[in-house]
Amino acid sequence: MSVKPTSFQPAPEAVLSHSEDDVSPVSNSDDKSGAVAVPARVSVSRFPTNWDRYLVRLAALVVAVLAWHLVSVNEVNFFLRFENIPNPLVVGGEFINQLSSQSFYLHILHSMQRIAIAYGLAVVIGISLGILMGRSRFAEDVILPYIEILRPIPAVAWIPLAILMMPSETASIVFITFLGALFPIVLNTVHGVEQTSKVLVRAARSLGASNMAILRHVVLPGALPSIVAGLAIGMGVAWFSLLAGEIISGQYGIGYFTWSAYTLVEYPKIIIGMLVIGALGSLCTLLVRKGCSPLLRWQKEGARA
Repeated sequence: MSVKPTSFQPAPEAVLSHSEDDVSPVSNSDDKSGAVAVPARVSVSRFPTNWDRYLVRLAALVVAVLAWHLVSVNEVNFFLRFENIPNPLVVGGEFINQLSSQSFYLHILHSMQRIAIAYGLAVVIGISLGILMGRSRFAEDVILPYIEILRPIPAVAWIPLAILMMPSETASIVFITFLGALFPIVLNTVHGVEQTSKVLVRAARSLGASNMAILRHVVLPGALPSIVAGLAIGMGVAWFSLLAGEIISGQYGIGYFTWSAYTLVEYPKIIIGMLVIGALGSLCTLLVRKGCSPLLRWQKEGARA
C-alpha cells in the first residue's frame, strides 16, 4: 500500500512586525520549494547595560538622601541620634554658600597638591620596590620585615614623629600621606610579580630573551592587573592618611576645613567636608583606573578571542 505524500501549505503572505525597521516582510509567492518561511528575529531596543547600571546607582544615592532627610527632619533618636544632624536642604544651601567662598577652593587646592606629591612618590618607589622584591628573594627578605612592621601603624600615630623629623607641616603631611599609599602599592606589586607564570618566563629565556626583556615583556604585563589594583587601593588610603595629618597639624586642606567646622559647631560644614572628601577620593580613584585601562587592553582582547 502506497502512502500519498502530504503537501505543505504555504506560509502567510508576510510576517507581522512591530515596526518596519525591525522586521522586513517575507513573501512566499515565488517560493516553489514548499518550505515554511521562518520569520526574522525581532530586535528589541533597550538602553545599554552601562546606562542601566548607572541608573541603579543613581537611584541608590537618591534613596539614601531621602532616608537622610526623613530621619533628620523627624529627629529620629533610636540608638543613633539624628536631632543634631542637618537635613540635606540645609547642607545644600550651605554648600552653595561655600562655592562662592575663595577659601573653600583654597582648602581643596592644598589637599590636591599634597595628594599629587605624596601619591606620585608612592607610585614610583612602591612599584620599584615591589618589582625588586618580587624578582629577588634576597631583596624581599631584607625589605619585607620593615614593611610588615611599619604597615600596621595608623597614620595618626605617625604625626608626632613626622612633625619632629620634617622641616615644615606641609612636608609632614605629605610624608604621612606617602606612607599610607606606599604599602598597598608595594604589596600588590609583589603579589603580581610573584604570580607571573614561570612557564612564560622559561619560554622567553629559552628564546634568548635577556632579564630586562623578560621583565618588560613578560613580568610587567602579567603583573599589571595586580599593580593597578594596588594603585586604586593606595589612592583611597592616601586620602585617609592625608585627612589624619590635616586634622591635627594642618592649616589648610579639606581635612582641616572639616575639623575646624567641628570645633566651631558648624554641623552643615562637617557634612560638606565629608561629602567633598568622598567625592574627591572617588574621582581620583576613577582617574587612576581610567588612566591605567589602556595598559590592560590585552585582557579584553583576550576575553573576546
